[in-house]
Amino acid sequence: MSEPAQDPAPVPHADVAGGPDAMIVCESVVRIHQHGAIEVQALQGLDLHVTSGEMIAVVGPSGAGKSTLLSILAGADSPTAGTVRVAGWDLTRLPRAERVAYRRNVVGIVQQQASRNLIPYLTAVDNVAVPLGLAAYPRRKRAARAAELLDRVGVASCARRLPGELSGGEQQRVAIAVALANEPPVLLADEPTGELDTATSHEIFETLRATSTRDGVTVVVVTHDPTVSGQVGRTVAIRDGRTSSEVLRHTEQLADGESRVVAQEYAVMDRAGRVQVPREFRQALELTRRVRLTLEASHLELWPDDRR
Repeated sequence: MSEPAQDPAPVPHADVAGGPDAMIVCESVVRIHQHGAIEVQALQGLDLHVTSGEMIAVVGPSGAGKSTLLSILAGADSPTAGTVRVAGWDLTRLPRAERVAYRRNVVGIVQQQASRNLIPYLTAVDNVAVPLGLAAYPRRKRAARAAELLDRVGVASCARRLPGELSGGEQQRVAIAVALANEPPVLLADEPTGELDTATSHEIFETLRATSTRDGVTVVVVTHDPTVSGQVGRTVAIRDGRTSSEVLRHTEQLADGESRVVAQEYAVMDRAGRVQVPREFRQALELTRRVRLTLEASHLELWPDDRR
Protein backbone atom coordinates (compact mmCIF):
# COMPACT_ATOMS: atom_id res chain seq x y z
CA MET A 1 0.00 0.00 0.00
CA SER A 2 1.42 3.37 -0.98
CA GLU A 3 1.57 6.21 1.53
CA PRO A 4 0.95 9.92 0.95
CA ALA A 5 3.99 11.73 -0.41
CA GLN A 6 6.02 13.78 2.04
CA ASP A 7 5.88 17.50 1.37
CA PRO A 8 8.87 19.83 1.55
CA ALA A 9 9.19 21.54 4.90
CA PRO A 10 8.02 25.15 5.16
CA VAL A 11 10.71 27.74 4.55
CA PRO A 12 12.01 28.77 7.98
CA HIS A 13 11.87 32.36 9.11
CA ALA A 14 13.70 33.86 12.07
CA ASP A 15 11.01 36.31 13.18
CA VAL A 16 7.52 34.88 13.43
CA ALA A 17 5.48 38.07 13.70
CA GLY A 18 1.87 38.08 14.75
CA GLY A 19 2.37 35.74 17.69
CA PRO A 20 2.55 31.93 17.94
CA ASP A 21 -1.12 31.53 16.95
CA ALA A 22 -0.86 33.57 13.74
CA MET A 23 -1.74 31.41 10.73
CA ILE A 24 -1.58 34.23 8.16
CA VAL A 25 0.85 37.15 8.46
CA CYS A 26 0.98 39.91 5.84
CA GLU A 27 3.24 42.88 6.55
CA SER A 28 3.72 45.93 4.32
CA VAL A 29 2.67 43.91 1.27
CA VAL A 30 3.03 45.67 -2.07
CA ARG A 31 1.93 44.25 -5.42
CA ILE A 32 2.61 46.19 -8.61
CA HIS A 33 1.21 44.96 -11.91
CA GLN A 34 3.04 46.06 -15.04
CA HIS A 35 0.91 46.75 -18.12
CA GLY A 36 3.35 47.89 -20.77
CA ALA A 37 4.75 51.18 -19.55
CA ILE A 38 1.99 51.57 -16.97
CA GLU A 39 2.37 50.41 -13.36
CA VAL A 40 -0.73 49.64 -11.31
CA GLN A 41 -0.36 49.29 -7.55
CA ALA A 42 -2.91 46.71 -6.48
CA LEU A 43 -1.60 46.54 -2.90
CA GLN A 44 0.14 49.47 -1.24
CA GLY A 45 1.57 48.31 2.09
CA LEU A 46 -1.18 45.98 3.29
CA ASP A 47 -1.00 44.49 6.80
CA LEU A 48 -3.11 41.53 7.93
CA HIS A 49 -2.83 38.96 10.74
CA VAL A 50 -5.25 36.03 10.99
CA THR A 51 -5.21 33.67 13.97
CA SER A 52 -5.20 29.90 13.54
CA GLY A 53 -8.79 28.62 13.37
CA GLU A 54 -10.25 32.10 12.87
CA MET A 55 -12.87 32.87 10.22
CA ILE A 56 -12.80 36.38 8.75
CA ALA A 57 -14.49 38.24 5.90
CA VAL A 58 -12.55 40.59 3.61
CA VAL A 59 -14.62 43.35 2.00
CA GLY A 60 -13.98 46.42 -0.11
CA PRO A 61 -14.93 48.10 -3.39
CA SER A 62 -13.89 46.72 -6.77
CA GLY A 63 -10.22 47.43 -7.39
CA ALA A 64 -9.38 47.69 -3.68
CA GLY A 65 -6.99 44.73 -3.84
CA LYS A 66 -9.11 41.88 -2.44
CA SER A 67 -8.56 39.49 -5.36
CA THR A 68 -4.85 40.29 -5.48
CA LEU A 69 -4.54 39.47 -1.77
CA LEU A 70 -6.36 36.17 -2.27
CA SER A 71 -4.14 35.25 -5.24
CA ILE A 72 -1.04 35.86 -3.13
CA LEU A 73 -2.37 33.82 -0.20
CA ALA A 74 -3.27 31.04 -2.65
CA GLY A 75 0.29 30.93 -3.96
CA ALA A 76 -0.83 31.90 -7.46
CA ASP A 77 0.88 35.30 -7.31
CA SER A 78 3.85 36.79 -5.46
CA PRO A 79 4.16 40.15 -3.71
CA THR A 80 6.44 42.78 -5.20
CA ALA A 81 7.58 43.73 -1.69
CA GLY A 82 6.73 42.96 1.91
CA THR A 83 6.28 39.73 3.87
CA VAL A 84 3.64 37.02 3.48
CA ARG A 85 3.67 33.89 5.64
CA VAL A 86 0.96 31.24 5.78
CA ALA A 87 1.21 28.26 8.14
CA GLY A 88 4.94 28.93 8.46
CA TRP A 89 5.56 29.05 4.70
CA ASP A 90 7.30 32.21 3.49
CA LEU A 91 5.51 32.93 0.22
CA THR A 92 7.93 35.67 -0.81
CA ARG A 93 10.68 33.17 -1.60
CA LEU A 94 9.11 29.82 -2.42
CA PRO A 95 10.72 27.91 -5.33
CA ARG A 96 8.28 26.64 -7.94
CA ALA A 97 8.35 23.01 -6.72
CA GLU A 98 7.56 24.02 -3.15
CA ARG A 99 4.87 26.41 -4.37
CA VAL A 100 3.09 23.41 -5.96
CA ALA A 101 3.29 21.53 -2.65
CA TYR A 102 1.96 24.59 -0.83
CA ARG A 103 -1.05 24.94 -3.15
CA ARG A 104 -1.76 21.23 -2.95
CA ASN A 105 -1.62 20.78 0.82
CA VAL A 106 -1.68 24.09 2.71
CA VAL A 107 -4.58 26.00 1.11
CA GLY A 108 -7.97 24.92 -0.17
CA ILE A 109 -9.68 27.27 -2.62
CA VAL A 110 -13.37 27.80 -3.44
CA GLN A 111 -14.13 30.07 -6.40
CA GLN A 112 -17.36 31.92 -7.10
CA GLN A 113 -18.04 30.14 -10.40
CA ALA A 114 -18.77 26.44 -9.98
CA SER A 115 -17.23 25.82 -13.42
CA ARG A 116 -13.85 26.77 -11.95
CA ASN A 117 -14.25 24.48 -8.93
CA LEU A 118 -15.45 21.22 -10.45
CA ILE A 119 -14.56 19.05 -13.45
CA PRO A 120 -17.85 18.83 -15.40
CA TYR A 121 -17.45 15.24 -16.65
CA LEU A 122 -16.65 13.75 -13.20
CA THR A 123 -19.19 12.88 -10.54
CA ALA A 124 -19.14 14.67 -7.20
CA VAL A 125 -17.29 11.86 -5.46
CA ASP A 126 -14.73 11.63 -8.29
CA ASN A 127 -14.18 15.40 -8.15
CA VAL A 128 -13.30 15.11 -4.46
CA ALA A 129 -10.98 12.19 -5.22
CA VAL A 130 -8.90 14.21 -7.71
CA PRO A 131 -6.83 16.17 -5.14
CA LEU A 132 -6.44 12.97 -3.12
CA GLY A 133 -4.86 11.30 -6.13
CA LEU A 134 -2.54 14.25 -6.75
CA ALA A 135 -1.36 13.98 -3.13
CA ALA A 136 -0.73 10.23 -3.51
CA TYR A 137 -3.44 9.37 -0.98
CA PRO A 138 -3.79 5.55 -0.81
CA ARG A 139 -5.92 4.52 -3.78
CA ARG A 140 -8.16 2.08 -1.90
CA LYS A 141 -9.02 4.74 0.69
CA ARG A 142 -9.87 7.59 -1.69
CA ALA A 143 -13.52 6.71 -2.30
CA ALA A 144 -14.23 6.38 1.42
CA ARG A 145 -12.47 9.68 2.17
CA ALA A 146 -14.39 11.45 -0.63
CA ALA A 147 -17.72 10.04 0.57
CA GLU A 148 -16.92 11.13 4.13
CA LEU A 149 -16.28 14.70 3.00
CA LEU A 150 -19.46 14.87 0.93
CA ASP A 151 -21.42 13.68 3.95
CA ARG A 152 -19.69 16.27 6.15
CA VAL A 153 -20.83 19.15 3.92
CA GLY A 154 -24.35 17.75 3.56
CA VAL A 155 -24.42 16.38 0.00
CA ALA A 156 -23.80 12.65 0.46
CA SER A 157 -26.84 11.93 -1.73
CA CYS A 158 -25.17 13.75 -4.64
CA ALA A 159 -22.08 11.53 -4.78
CA ARG A 160 -22.87 9.93 -8.16
CA ARG A 161 -24.21 13.03 -9.89
CA LEU A 162 -22.37 15.21 -12.38
CA PRO A 163 -21.95 18.92 -11.59
CA GLY A 164 -24.53 19.78 -14.26
CA GLU A 165 -27.10 17.73 -12.34
CA LEU A 166 -26.57 19.71 -9.13
CA SER A 167 -28.08 22.97 -7.91
CA GLY A 168 -25.81 25.96 -7.36
CA GLY A 169 -25.75 25.37 -3.62
CA GLU A 170 -24.95 21.68 -4.06
CA GLN A 171 -22.12 22.53 -6.44
CA GLN A 172 -20.56 24.88 -3.90
CA ARG A 173 -20.87 22.29 -1.14
CA VAL A 174 -19.05 19.80 -3.34
CA ALA A 175 -16.46 22.49 -4.08
CA ILE A 176 -15.89 22.92 -0.34
CA ALA A 177 -15.40 19.16 -0.01
CA VAL A 178 -12.85 19.27 -2.84
CA ALA A 179 -11.02 22.15 -1.13
CA LEU A 180 -10.90 20.21 2.16
CA ALA A 181 -9.81 16.89 0.65
CA ASN A 182 -6.16 17.10 1.71
CA GLU A 183 -6.93 18.63 5.13
CA PRO A 184 -5.44 22.07 4.46
CA PRO A 185 -5.08 24.37 7.49
CA VAL A 186 -6.33 27.34 5.42
CA LEU A 187 -9.46 27.68 3.26
CA LEU A 188 -9.79 30.64 0.88
CA ALA A 189 -13.27 31.41 -0.51
CA ASP A 190 -13.67 34.03 -3.24
CA GLU A 191 -17.30 35.24 -3.33
CA PRO A 192 -18.57 31.69 -2.62
CA THR A 193 -22.19 32.87 -2.38
CA GLY A 194 -22.09 35.44 -5.18
CA GLU A 195 -24.29 33.44 -7.55
CA LEU A 196 -26.69 32.01 -4.94
CA ASP A 197 -30.00 33.13 -3.45
CA THR A 198 -30.16 34.36 0.14
CA ALA A 199 -31.30 31.09 1.73
CA THR A 200 -28.70 29.01 -0.11
CA SER A 201 -26.01 31.59 0.68
CA HIS A 202 -26.79 31.19 4.37
CA GLU A 203 -26.44 27.40 4.09
CA ILE A 204 -23.07 27.67 2.34
CA PHE A 205 -21.85 30.13 4.93
CA GLU A 206 -22.92 27.79 7.74
CA THR A 207 -20.94 25.02 6.06
CA LEU A 208 -17.85 27.23 6.03
CA ARG A 209 -18.42 28.23 9.64
CA ALA A 210 -18.78 24.58 10.70
CA THR A 211 -15.52 23.79 8.91
CA SER A 212 -13.73 26.47 10.90
CA THR A 213 -15.31 25.55 14.24
CA ARG A 214 -15.19 21.76 13.96
CA ASP A 215 -11.88 21.25 12.17
CA GLY A 216 -9.95 24.35 13.28
CA VAL A 217 -9.47 25.47 9.68
CA THR A 218 -8.58 29.13 9.16
CA VAL A 219 -11.17 30.54 6.72
CA VAL A 220 -10.80 33.75 4.71
CA VAL A 221 -13.93 34.76 2.77
CA VAL A 222 -13.79 37.57 0.21
CA THR A 223 -17.30 38.91 -0.30
CA HIS A 224 -19.44 41.85 -1.38
CA ASP A 225 -22.42 40.43 0.50
CA PRO A 226 -23.05 42.36 3.75
CA THR A 227 -25.24 39.54 5.10
CA VAL A 228 -22.23 37.22 4.85
CA SER A 229 -19.64 39.61 6.23
CA GLY A 230 -21.97 40.39 9.14
CA GLN A 231 -21.91 36.77 10.32
CA VAL A 232 -18.21 36.53 11.20
CA GLY A 233 -16.39 37.71 14.30
CA ARG A 234 -14.11 39.99 12.27
CA THR A 235 -14.62 41.82 9.00
CA VAL A 236 -11.56 43.43 7.40
CA ALA A 237 -12.11 46.27 4.92
CA ILE A 238 -9.54 47.01 2.21
CA ARG A 239 -9.38 50.40 0.52
CA ASP A 240 -6.75 51.58 -1.95
CA GLY A 241 -4.60 48.51 -1.44
CA ARG A 242 -4.41 48.74 2.37
CA THR A 243 -6.38 47.37 5.28
CA SER A 244 -8.36 50.42 6.37
CA SER A 245 -10.76 49.25 9.06
CA GLU A 246 -11.98 46.22 10.97
CA VAL A 247 -15.36 45.41 12.49
CA LEU A 248 -15.18 43.17 15.57
CA ARG A 249 -18.31 41.39 16.80
CA HIS A 250 -19.12 39.65 20.05
CA THR A 251 -22.25 38.31 21.72
CA GLU A 252 -23.46 40.18 24.79
CA GLN A 253 -25.80 38.61 27.34
CA LEU A 254 -28.67 40.86 28.44
CA ALA A 255 -30.28 41.03 31.87
CA ASP A 256 -33.47 39.34 30.64
CA GLY A 257 -31.52 36.30 29.46
CA GLU A 258 -31.58 37.28 25.82
CA SER A 259 -28.41 37.99 23.84
CA ARG A 260 -27.41 40.42 21.13
CA VAL A 261 -24.49 40.80 18.77
CA VAL A 262 -22.46 43.95 19.36
CA ALA A 263 -20.32 45.28 16.49
CA GLN A 264 -17.58 47.88 16.87
CA GLU A 265 -15.65 49.40 13.96
CA TYR A 266 -11.96 50.23 14.34
CA ALA A 267 -9.55 52.04 12.06
CA VAL A 268 -6.40 50.03 11.33
CA MET A 269 -3.02 51.61 11.98
CA ASP A 270 -0.14 50.22 9.91
CA ARG A 271 3.43 49.75 11.07
CA ALA A 272 4.34 53.29 10.02
CA GLY A 273 1.51 54.73 12.15
CA ARG A 274 -0.76 55.59 9.22
CA VAL A 275 -4.55 55.46 9.64
CA GLN A 276 -7.15 55.81 6.87
CA VAL A 277 -9.87 58.23 7.97
CA PRO A 278 -13.23 57.12 6.48
CA ARG A 279 -14.48 59.28 3.62
CA GLU A 280 -17.72 60.21 5.39
CA PHE A 281 -15.69 61.54 8.34
CA ARG A 282 -13.44 63.57 6.04
CA GLN A 283 -16.42 65.05 4.23
CA ALA A 284 -18.37 65.84 7.39
CA LEU A 285 -15.46 67.79 8.93
CA GLU A 286 -14.05 69.06 5.62
CA LEU A 287 -10.72 67.39 6.30
CA THR A 288 -8.29 68.01 3.45
CA ARG A 289 -4.53 67.69 3.01
CA ARG A 290 -3.52 68.65 6.56
CA VAL A 291 -5.04 67.95 9.98
CA ARG A 292 -4.00 68.85 13.53
CA LEU A 293 -3.45 66.15 16.15
CA THR A 294 -3.73 66.75 19.88
CA LEU A 295 -2.48 64.20 22.38
CA GLU A 296 -4.72 63.84 25.43
CA ALA A 297 -4.21 61.60 28.45
CA SER A 298 -6.16 58.67 27.01
CA HIS A 299 -6.79 59.50 23.35
CA LEU A 300 -5.86 61.54 20.30
CA GLU A 301 -7.94 64.37 18.88
CA LEU A 302 -7.94 65.13 15.15
CA TRP A 303 -8.87 68.64 14.00
CA PRO A 304 -9.40 70.27 10.59
CA ASP A 305 -6.70 72.64 9.38
CA ASP A 306 -7.93 76.05 10.59
CA ARG A 307 -5.51 78.00 8.39
CA ARG A 308 -7.23 77.24 5.10
